[in-house]
Amino acid sequence: MTTFKRDFSFDKNIKEIVSKNIKKYRLEAGITQEQLAVDIEKSYDFVRRLEFKKGEIGCSLDTIYRISVVLGQPMGKFFEEANEK
Repeated sequence: MTTFKRDFSFDKNIKEIVSKNIKKYRLEAGITQEQLAVDIEKSYDFVRRLEFKKGEIGCSLDTIYRISVVLGQPMGKFFEEANEK
């Protein structure tokens, strides 16, 4: 069986997109960073850096799942790039 390199376009800013969406949906839900941290069993500093650093730090799939449950959003919403006009 022959394998070859297929061409895909991967967004290099995916961590930044996820970071911005976490902040967006957290604010929409009216939840503070402190409360989100408690709900997902992470430190306040972790949540603050996750939002503030805009993709310079990442998080695990488990953490994104917990955030999605707390904020009431499907996980896929965190990976969608906003259409800013």
